[in-house]
Amino acid sequence: MVRVLAETDSTNADAARWAREGAEHGSVVTADHQLAGRGRLDRSFTLPERTGIAVSVVWRPEVPLRRWVWLPLAAGLALDATLAELGVQGRLKWPNDVLVDGRKISGILLERVETPGAASAAAAVVGIGLNVDLAEEQLPVPHATSLRIAGADDLDRGRVLSRLLHHLDVAYRRWLEDDAEALRADYVARCDTVGRVVDVALPDGSVLQGLAEDVDADGRLVVAGTAVSAGDVTHVRARA
Repeated sequence: MVRVLAETDSTNADAARWAREGAEHGSVVTADHQLAGRGRLDRSFTLPERTGIAVSVVWRPEVPLRRWVWLPLAAGLALDATLAELGVQGRLKWPNDVLVDGRKISGILLERVETPGAASAAAAVVGIGLNVDLAEEQLPVPHATSLRIAGADDLDRGRVLSRLLHHLDVAYRRWLEDDAEALRADYVARCDTVGRVVDVALPDGSVLQGLAEDVDADGRLVVAGTAVSAGDVTHVRARA
């Protein structure tokens, strides 16, 4: 089921409420105008009306929680595949961003929602914001970009959303089949973070700097021999 809203504060908040009410797997919330969307680390995400895609999908995976770490990475691969269909060359920034020419075009937020009484006790709400029809002067920050600026073949938000939902479904099914090594290999091949010197701001306030060497089987970024499961990554130097 798909709910299309003219305006909302946050599609993720809407999808989370719907999940608690028992929304089935694959339910979708999207809005023409998102006023108070959230990204990782509680950063705000807003778009001028009808210039981008704000969408949240409810997934109900009945798999061990430890595997959920791969859900936003799989969603990143779905976004990358969508961009490729539109003639745009994207790259993935671990763990939740998609870049074009080093500038952010999309972000992903995964939230776990407890849904007692539903068929599945927990739902994964995957929120995506994608800049579509923004000109340079409309960008929220200088390091952002959009499909328009990147020269995409199609800027119709409905068609772009349809493509994205298709690729999300493909990525989810692939993840569910537990083809972990192939998924990891594809992600590493598309990841702009691997091979760069990075700063990783860790949850305890410390900063880890070093070469991003790999993404391991648990979806963690390996920096100078240390596996990191959560952190805010800054690309310091270009890929080796």
